[in-house]
Amino acid sequence: MPSTDHFRNHLLALEVKLKRRLKAIDRDIRHEGMSADWGEQASERENDEVLESLGNASEAELSSIRAALKRLDEGTYFNCSVCGEAIPLARLNLLPFTTTCVNCAELKETSEG
Repeated sequence: MPSTDHFRNHLLALEVKLKRRLKAIDRDIRHEGMSADWGEQASERENDEVLESLGNASEAELSSIRAALKRLDEGTYFNCSVCGEAIPLARLNLLPFTTTCVNCAELKETSEG
């Protein structure tokens, strides 16, 4: 079994990055330092929907990262959650919070599409 240190460090770095992003999004949505001009305020609020969408996506990714860290602790990180086979290391390097091997991911994508 490969060493977990590389993956744990990568996941923790992603977690820090996402927390910073969420903090910035929250600050932007709360409009800290908003202009006193009503026209400028309207322009600043136009991006709220986009910011909320980015925040939701970041929250989902953060949850996936935390779940991956838990799987590392439990010793199940390297195995597909569907078939139990090993997830290729190249896939884990590309998508460190994936839960499935390539075959199961393709089957899921085919059944959803």
